[in-house]
Amino acid sequence: MSGSECDVARASCAWAHGREAPDTVQIKQNFVASGARVTMTALPSRQVLEHFEMIDQVRTTRLPNGLTILSEHMPELRSISLGIWLRRGSRHEASALNGMCHFIEHALFKGTQRRTAHELATESDRLGGQFDAYTSHEMTGFVAKVVDTEMPHAFDLLADLVLNPRFDEDDLVKEQKVIIEEMKMIEDTPDELLTELFHAAYFPNHSLGRPIEGTEKTVSTFDSSATADFHRRNFIPSNLVVAAAGNVEHNRLVELVAEAFGGEEKSSEPEFASPAPAVAAPILIERKSELEQAHLIIAAPWPSAKDSDRYAASMLGTIMGGGTSSRLWQSIREERGLAYSIGAGGNTFSDVGMFTIYAGTSPAQMDEVFDLSLDELRRIVREPVAEDELELAKQQAISSVLLSLESSSNRVGALARQEIVHGRRISPDEIIRAVREVTREDVQRLAQSSFTTPALSVGALGNLNGFAVDRSRLEI
Repeated sequence: MSGSECDVARASCAWAHGREAPDTVQIKQNFVASGARVTMTALPSRQVLEHFEMIDQVRTTRLPNGLTILSEHMPELRSISLGIWLRRGSRHEASALNGMCHFIEHALFKGTQRRTAHELATESDRLGGQFDAYTSHEMTGFVAKVVDTEMPHAFDLLADLVLNPRFDEDDLVKEQKVIIEEMKMIEDTPDELLTELFHAAYFPNHSLGRPIEGTEKTVSTFDSSATADFHRRNFIPSNLVVAAAGNVEHNRLVELVAEAFGGEEKSSEPEFASPAPAVAAPILIERKSELEQAHLIIAAPWPSAKDSDRYAASMLGTIMGGGTSSRLWQSIREERGLAYSIGAGGNTFSDVGMFTIYAGTSPAQMDEVFDLSLDELRRIVREPVAEDELELAKQQAISSVLLSLESSSNRVGALARQEIVHGRRISPDEIIRAVREVTREDVQRLAQSSFTTPALSVGALGNLNGFAVDRSRLEI
């Protein structure tokens, strides 16, 4: 299952921690309030998840210029979460422009043709809601959550950011310094640093292997001309998705969007091509003696966000390392006390995926943690998972989907990501049906194809105490 649907690989639920679920009546009340129809009312609480039907209140409008508008009506709320998403992220940048999407995400808040940076900050505070922005490998988002009566004002603020940036040279120089400090924070955070180094080795010579924030060398070249040029070529209507969830009237949202973005399509130069990457199989050993801990990544090929195996992959990731009942957590942390941080899951993109085990441990225990992790990979390849173990993973996934329905922020984010990644709406019903259909055979088949591969990879960073790996040690 992709991040655009539900991040169940790392989800947790009450039952996974041995707590009782809410009672049936309360769950029914919550579902009815959030637009769901419960079809059975006198079930044991655990079974409630098996018997419900969503009333889908999602509407879609596509403007002639290619801009997509999505809304989900949640009439019981007095809030609206809305945002503008760009179908571009760091994977859509040429090497010399690595970090530009992230840089523009920052730069838009430095002022527009209508508002200064201080006025933007003051207006967002006056609205009393939440304003945020983020950049990923495949999209960039600008999101607000406000009371429903403030939707026109909040949308005007977001549209002004996206449409009318000032890109003042002095402001950009200041923001370059801010982002370079952000890079230094990553360098001082071993697990994040290892992730960046490993991505570069796993996706060599490809934009997915480059850091989202760019490098000091590239960001230092982002002057007003280069930034404005990238913005002009990429922030065009056909690359934009506007979405809202909450007490929102779809027709009113369409009116606001059409007024702001409804002109003719701007001319666009051919976009930067980002074909599916050729995945390497690195063994990356980075010694950093000043660190107290040793940090470990074990990686394998994985289904993409669009792959039909993504649901089985989510179950497999959860069983391996998605919660406190998972195999890696129990074997390495609970039974032996070898690590505080241990887990596993899938990182999925539109055309490729990567499964990773991560652990942080003392240098003296690095070899044991590594060997135990491989033992768990071998076990799940050779032995079918137990039915109750798979059922627990399914319950975690379904709980995560249903609990996310209570949040307008979660819902609007799902709308936008599904549109950008899949080009269509994927309802909670469809996700839950697909999760329920995963079999033990599906899980073992995927484990065998992913983990018994010469592409199994390793990354290690820190005071490694002589830790070394060769290919023979990686045989599953």
